[in-house]
Amino acid sequence: MQVKEVMTKQPEYLNDDVTIREVANAMRDNGTGFEPLTDGTKVTGVITDRDIAVRAVAEGKSPDDKASSVATGKVLYTFEDESIDDVIQNMANEQVQRLLVLNNAEDKDLVGIVTLGDIADHCKDDELAKKVVSAARHYH
Repeated sequence: MQVKEVMTKQPEYLNDDVTIREVANAMRDNGTGFEPLTDGTKVTGVITDRDIAVRAVAEGKSPDDKASSVATGKVLYTFEDESIDDVIQNMANEQVQRLLVLNNAEDKDLVGIVTLGDIADHCKDDELAKKVVSAARHYH
């Protein structure tokens, strides 16, 4: 199975000049806890609901501060033709639950997001389910 078979397609994303409040509103409206930030042509960072709690609220940031000030700049991704087994191992190694999905190494267009939940929803065998559970154990 490949990433493109389980990923969320056409993800929402925000310009990297938005405020923390705008990201929180987008998360509420979209029912997500993760938003990629872009400069219009490329992903410059990602922000999670945890980033808002730990890096913004806990550090006394204003909701009107730029979201990029609390976003994770190290953008983790995979490609849509990557195998699910490789993606699960990558998530476990990086201790994350989700990765951006790019179309290919040449264009690097954002085409989706894949989460451990997406993969779990498509588990058809016990071995894959065990890998998902193992990867989830590594997440903090």
